Amino acid sequence: MAALERFYFWKSNRNSIKLPEFVNRFFTSKINGQCRQSLEEKKNKEKKKLRILIAGGGVGGLVLALAAKNQGFEVKVFEKNLSAIRGEGRYRGPIQLQSNALAVLEAIDRDVAMEIIEGGCVTGDRINGLADGATGEWFTTYDFLTPAVEKGLPVTQVISRITLQDILVKAVGLDIVHNKSKVVDFVEDPDKVTVILEDGRKFEGDILVGADGIWSKVRSKLFGFKEAQYSEYTCYSGLTDYVPPYINTVGYRVFLGFNQYFAATDVGGGKMQWYGFHKEPPGNTDPPGGKKKRLLELFGRWCSEVVTLISETPEHMIIRRDLYDRDMLYTWSRGRVTLLGDAAHAMQPNLGQGGCMAIEDCYRLLLELEEAVKRSPDEPTYEDIAASLKRYERKRMIRVSIVHAVTRMASRMATSYRPYLDFGSGRFAVGAADNTSCNLQCSVVYSSWDVSITDLDVTKSWAVVGREAQGLLE
Repeated sequence: MAALERFYFWKSNRNSIKLPEFVNRFFTSKINGQCRQSLEEKKNKEKKKLRILIAGGGVGGLVLALAAKNQGFEVKVFEKNLSAIRGEGRYRGPIQLQSNALAVLEAIDRDVAMEIIEGGCVTGDRINGLADGATGEWFTTYDFLTPAVEKGLPVTQVISRITLQDILVKAVGLDIVHNKSKVVDFVEDPDKVTVILEDGRKFEGDILVGADGIWSKVRSKLFGFKEAQYSEYTCYSGLTDYVPPYINTVGYRVFLGFNQYFAATDVGGGKMQWYGFHKEPPGNTDPPGGKKKRLLELFGRWCSEVVTLISETPEHMIIRRDLYDRDMLYTWSRGRVTLLGDAAHAMQPNLGQGGCMAIEDCYRLLLELEEAVKRSPDEPTYEDIAASLKRYERKRMIRVSIVHAVTRMASRMATSYRPYLDFGSGRFAVGAADNTSCNLQCSVVYSSWDVSITDLDVTKSWAVVGREAQGLLE
């Protein structure tokens, strides 16, 4: 009954839920040892001399720029192509913003966070989880709503990447975001770092943050070029105007199979987004007009929910790409230069935490830079800056490493599913499985995304925080 009351409270206040007071303590400054000011109260204060250069105008780069701007830092973002997110003129699909990321966005800028929440589609208030690809029957479900409501956090949602980008670019400002400006090199001196753009232009700053994604030029310059690691899966993604009969009860569902899986989510506006993953060598292509045919060959004997979504999607709305990630890099910073988001820890998309981790990176990085400014109010020294970047790296490493590992593990688990083994409820199942332990573990893992936001200032992993919060650790 209590959970039901919380649900109706959230339904009536879904756009007015505020962060717990403890979250705002992270973006505060101590003045004369007596009072503190929130991040938003300092928006109009005199700019500090710290100059931040950001390579990459994706989610991580733009959120970092917004936080830096609100803190009074001088900031410039260099993006090679802001229109690339539109997927060659086609809708590339949404990004999932779970409660941990939304809470960070609220702490950085509540007005922008509210605009993002209003522009998205809440999925955390419905059934979400794993299902048998053959029958469509649920294997296990996740409760995103209860942990979020209990802790006063925004509820998990999806939002169009285009919409999110537009909101962030507008908030940051076109005077800060330099489009068609690809960073190809940088030079670090004792008193500054200089970025070099593809067209030869140069810009100087105190700090360079490589937020330029999995193929990061900044990363390659810092630590040498290495090939990305193929995930062993190609991904078909599609957007359809088909509205299924379960739209009001199911947020997203991952259908499991052997060497392939299929994920579908409501994205609002009468549209469904889906992704079909299949294990195969990289570099394969389909003949013109052949993507839908191939998908029906791969998934045609699956449950009707999957087949219908594919069948109702126009060929031109289907995109195919091979999936890559990278092994964890356990050093992100050197001198005045550091990495953020996919440039530091590119991961597979099956937990919906890649963008969320980048947003958390922004939060922690700005906290450490603020500390550097406190130590040297006039102008942070090289030593202050280098030390702050190392602290950022150290405090993010354990949490991000575990999430990265779980994404790889989840990919293997999702495609190792066979209904005739000792779990699942498929047509070949030998008996009903006891999913109690699995449901408990899923509850621990997924609710911990929400729990962990309270612990951003320490190096505990989300797994430890989540288990402690649920009384599972002594």
